[in-house]
Amino acid sequence: MAGGKGARFWPLSRERKPKQFLPIVSEKTMLEETVNRILPLIPSSKIYTVANLKQTKTIRKLLPYLPSKNLLVEPKGKNTAPSLIFATATLYLQNQEAIVAALPADHIIQDSKAFLKKLEAAAEAAAKKEDLITFGIPPSFPATGYGYIQFSKKNSIKILGEDFYEVKKFKEKPDAEKAKYFLSQGNYYWNSGMFIWHASVFAQKLRLHAPLLYSYWERILDTLKRKNSQQIKSIFEEIPSISIDYGLMEKAKGVLMGKGEFGWSDVGSWSSLAELWTKDKEQNTARGEYIAIASKNCLIHSPRKLTALIGVQDLIVVDVEDALLICHKAQDQKIKELVETIRKKGKIKYL
Repeated sequence: MAGGKGARFWPLSRERKPKQFLPIVSEKTMLEETVNRILPLIPSSKIYTVANLKQTKTIRKLLPYLPSKNLLVEPKGKNTAPSLIFATATLYLQNQEAIVAALPADHIIQDSKAFLKKLEAAAEAAAKKEDLITFGIPPSFPATGYGYIQFSKKNSIKILGEDFYEVKKFKEKPDAEKAKYFLSQGNYYWNSGMFIWHASVFAQKLRLHAPLLYSYWERILDTLKRKNSQQIKSIFEEIPSISIDYGLMEKAKGVLMGKGEFGWSDVGSWSSLAELWTKDKEQNTARGEYIAIASKNCLIHSPRKLTALIGVQDLIVVDVEDALLICHKAQDQKIKELVETIRKKGKIKYL
């Protein structure tokens, strides 16, 4: 899944070059890191991307070794449910027995070896033609920015040496008190947004638990058979804009969760990079040259010029050619709101 605007990484991330196309944690873009991570298990001929047309042109430059037919173009961004219905239907037509791993292009996974082992086990679990599979991330703090997966600790299923647990419920992003409660229970994990399913089982689950989305599945399937791209565009105008979590996973019976113990981060905000970049003794972290006096716990992205901090703490400072962001770390989730304010003010050149 290589679409998305990456608004929370403004001003570095822009609509023409969102987060997944940026070298945020290494010299390679996040998309390249994601693809390189799975290549030992999945050949390039079986790796597909789904994004809008402009993004797909960028993907073609970044990943020239992927077959052109594997770069799926969604006519309009309508959240993850339409995107994954479109992508899964494409693969279903090629092989109804296909096992599909839906992976976001902008996540960090530090232990690739452990991830591939768990992904292989999840594919084996999906091949049994009964369950949808997901990964839950063991929570390290009571996060309010993630959805949660409540699972049963009893009667886990072991597949290829990995344990999978019955999912009881998907929970929406909680308030602070509820997040603390989830953490205290021990059977609530963060929702990673990664899913693995058998193509025909995905269709069955839509039919049983999301009949409205299933009607669009049937229409997209029929349109793909007739290779009518114009009709696909028409369907995307109508299809509800909804995440796969709300549209299907929260309603479906027969969902298993594997523990995502592989150093995961969705890098969902500037402050999340503080755990990935090297820190100094005052817990400051930076990309670019800086001097910090009586300052601590700050994050700086300013590769083109020296940044000097005096007597401040908990700040995010991001300097790019045409914009400067200064934000308190605790408020960085409001950057998305800031981007919308910029749009409303008509300052489109900054987007």
